Amino acid sequence: MKQIMKQFVVILGAGESGVGAAILAYKEGYACLVSDGGSLKLPHRQELTKYGIEWEEGHHSEERILEADIVVKSPGIPEKNELVKKIRAKGIEVISEIEWAYRFIGDGKVIAITGSNGKTTTTALTYHICRHAGLDCALVGNIGYSFARQVALDPKPWYVAELSSFQLDDIRRFKAHVAVLTNITEDHLDRYEYKFINYVRSKFRILLNQTASDYFIYCADDEVTMQHINDFQPVSNPLPFSMRKELLQGAFIREEEMNVVTKEEKFQMSIYDFALKGKHNQYNTMAAGLAASVIGLRKDKIREAIQSFEALEHRMEPVATVRGVEFINDSKATNVNSTWYALESMTKPVILILGGVDKGNDYSLLLELVKEKVKAIVCMGTDNLKIQEAFQNYVPVMVNTGSAAEAVHSAFQLSNKGDVVLLSPACASFDLFKNYEDRGKQFKEAVLGL
Repeated sequence: MKQIMKQFVVILGAGESGVGAAILAYKEGYACLVSDGGSLKLPHRQELTKYGIEWEEGHHSEERILEADIVVKSPGIPEKNELVKKIRAKGIEVISEIEWAYRFIGDGKVIAITGSNGKTTTTALTYHICRHAGLDCALVGNIGYSFARQVALDPKPWYVAELSSFQLDDIRRFKAHVAVLTNITEDHLDRYEYKFINYVRSKFRILLNQTASDYFIYCADDEVTMQHINDFQPVSNPLPFSMRKELLQGAFIREEEMNVVTKEEKFQMSIYDFALKGKHNQYNTMAAGLAASVIGLRKDKIREAIQSFEALEHRMEPVATVRGVEFINDSKATNVNSTWYALESMTKPVILILGGVDKGNDYSLLLELVKEKVKAIVCMGTDNLKIQEAFQNYVPVMVNTGSAAEAVHSAFQLSNKGDVVLLSPACASFDLFKNYEDRGKQFKEAVLGL
């Protein structure tokens, strides 16, 4: 009897998503190789070894990789990578870990959330509402477990997934029952040939494979979304949210009240009862409220959860008040638009800590708010020239620093009682830190050490 050969899956990149994808491949009976050009973290080595999964680090065994039936590519590896080009040239299927996980969820359903800003908060709030209402669900994607790891080790009937544009680039069959697009602003242009439309297309891939029984939640106040929405011809049920106009279906704010209106549910709630403060969080709360509403959760449970939600670490997180100076950690602001929202919500004079790896940023978007609210800028990065050129004529004091501790001390010296020191960098963190969490933690340690 002829033996059927197992399909060979290669996983490029051995971070959280790569190791999760490998465990799922092992559980589903695939032959598997995990290949990482860098070095693996000790817990990941131990886990792969525990399952008997083959792995390599510090290089890629090109010949073997090019024999793969499927390549699951880490979202961090760009298309211009030479090995990725060779894999594509051979016609090997390249998918994301999100796509790989989706293929094994059976009857499971996904609430998928993407956007340039607000997606982490919206995802975390949606998950909180679902859990509070008693839904058996998991938090996956960019926050929480890797999707594939969750499917492999503890499958659920529902998944609340935060998805980046990079993860959406390599989906094929993936379908969101509820797709949420918070907004689209310029970000990651270095990965999209510096063409904004390529990034826009990537975000709208969240609509891929949706049918008339699914839902698309989007911001009717977001110019880019509204400019392009018809190009992508959504077939799912449209549910916009807005602060500027009343809607027959969707969510809107009128006279300080959030109104959520869907075929499934209709309810109101005062914005003063929201746990999350600030205009940007009113948008996030409307999106999460709609998502919870269309999957049939009770309105009293949605209201309770919106009131009890605790803000996320590294997203407008109050750290401490030292001698009358308030310190806020917004390290997750890795693009200009996030920093705009942070500044827009400030009511006291600001010492702003900016800088890191520039992703093609246009700082002119911040200029009006900087002129109105910022008394000093502390640059924290290895190359601060672009920030200095953007703001040197508008801010009385600018200083350069090369670490979180140095930035905190400089900002404290420049502050007076009643000021706010805001870490909202508008840049990626990889020049001085491992990631934005590391940057936020070092900032908090420095503040608590004052």
